[in-house]
Amino acid sequence: MYPVYKSIGVKQQCKEIKVSFPPQHQESQPGLEYIMKPRPISSNPYYCESDKLQGKVAIITGGDSGIGRAVAYAFAKEGADIAISYLCEDRDADETKYVIENLGRRCILIRGDLKEEKMSKVVVEKTIECFGKIDILVNNHGVQFIQNSILDITAEQLDTTFKTNIYSYFYMTKAVLPYLKEGASIINTTSVTAYEGHPLLIDYSATKGAVMTFTRSLSQSLVSKGIRVNGVAPGPIWTPLIVSSFSAEQVETFGNDTPMNRAGQPFEVATSFVFLASDDSSYMSGQILHPNGGTISGS
Repeated sequence: MYPVYKSIGVKQQCKEIKVSFPPQHQESQPGLEYIMKPRPISSNPYYCESDKLQGKVAIITGGDSGIGRAVAYAFAKEGADIAISYLCEDRDADETKYVIENLGRRCILIRGDLKEEKMSKVVVEKTIECFGKIDILVNNHGVQFIQNSILDITAEQLDTTFKTNIYSYFYMTKAVLPYLKEGASIINTTSVTAYEGHPLLIDYSATKGAVMTFTRSLSQSLVSKGIRVNGVAPGPIWTPLIVSSFSAEQVETFGNDTPMNRAGQPFEVATSFVFLASDDSSYMSGQILHPNGGTISGS
């Protein structure tokens, strides 16, 4: 049995969100949320749902933790059933499923490595088998590896970063597309680094730039089919990816360089995905939203 994570109200949250975090580091990616201190805030109990996604079925990659988990919770509150694809973080995934089911929605977990194209087909097939349709695809999973110089980025790291962060987005989109009908939505997670770059995340930033351009190009390809494609470019958000990539010392000041002088929490990003998945954004495609703490980025 996993406890339902309870968070405090929005106003109180904003007062208590830390400007600095206790130093911590996890040795392997994509990281484990259940051992983070403090835990990321994934759910807002004061969220006012209005059935924006009632009866919809969503696939969320990397939905076991971090931003993906927060999106899954928000989608469930809006009435969607969820298929979560994740790599290996079983305990985080089980907790996310438990919370979604306690919200009254159905959830399936699909474990596997999306760097392999065949895994995308497995995710789609299992989702169709369970729910009978797919309305929303959220390509969200990713990795990042800190390196002080491009000279330190090995061919193996480059291959892993690109296969995880952009190849798999192609694979998932190709696998799901035959099942999407008019009115469906694809949402890709890019990053503020796609616009500003990052001296320690050269290969990661390059993949996120590719995701941004992929989103814009795909939107033009699918607009005639009535399928909208948009993206979200978060700034620094407190997720397992941070503690599994940055050093303990870097974690202490993570997000302090934003205009808001703090990192964001996953629940502060999730509503961007709800908006793009729902009919509220029916006149938007090829666009990117920027929940990033006030940083001015390119359009």
